[in-house]
Amino acid sequence: MSFYLVKIVVTTGLIVIISEIAKRSSVVGAILASIPLVSVLAMLWLYIDTKDVAKVSSLSINIFWLVLPSLVLFIALPVMLKQGLNFYLSLSLSVGLTALCYFLLLFIVNYFGVKL
Repeated sequence: MSFYLVKIVVTTGLIVIISEIAKRSSVVGAILASIPLVSVLAMLWLYIDTKDVAKVSSLSINIFWLVLPSLVLFIALPVMLKQGLNFYLSLSLSVGLTALCYFLLLFIVNYFGVKL
């Protein structure tokens, strides 16, 4: 149970630190946010919990494929904001569009026999 709390504190702490740094410098915040810290931590926690490199490898491959549709959020959000849409509406629409792209990607990779 205590290791579970350590995982929560470390993971949450990184997100808070990055958001605080982004207040001072959006470039530095973006660099830190673009590093796949959450993915690295997820793989680290998975390995520590299971010692199963096959599961870590599978997670890594799945992350690769699923990063592609997540990029839609980073394109759609600034476009919508520049068009003058409300922040919360822009964020919601961007997340919805990204979710749609996730389903589309899963359909496409499944069609071509890639199992995620």
